[in-house]
Amino acid sequence: MLIEKLFFGVLRVMTPLGPRFLRPTFFQRLYLLWVFRNFSALPIKVLNSRQQRFVEAMWAQDRFVSFGLGFDDAPLLGTLEQRPPVSESIPGKRPVRAINDGVTPFAADVRRQ
Repeated sequence: MLIEKLFFGVLRVMTPLGPRFLRPTFFQRLYLLWVFRNFSALPIKVLNSRQQRFVEAMWAQDRFVSFGLGFDDAPLLGTLEQRPPVSESIPGKRPVRAINDGVTPFAADVRRQ
């Protein structure tokens, strides 16, 4: 089983849209076997900064595979339970004014009681 993981393993990343599968290179699979040596699933936050950069670099390489095309029986190296943070800056969202206007009077009523 270990040899199969080393040569054919994939990394599952749980995202808000569902699981995504990454096909790492041989040396990346070797490193991931070390990272997931004691656990089959880890949150991204428990990885150290070097490991997080490693996962982000893999994500940026865009080596995703889709199951159903011969990868159905590929062994899992491990599961990351959250998508790694995107390095690019994402513009912030503006607060919705209608919600803030409705919440403020309600909160003021609660304080008066």
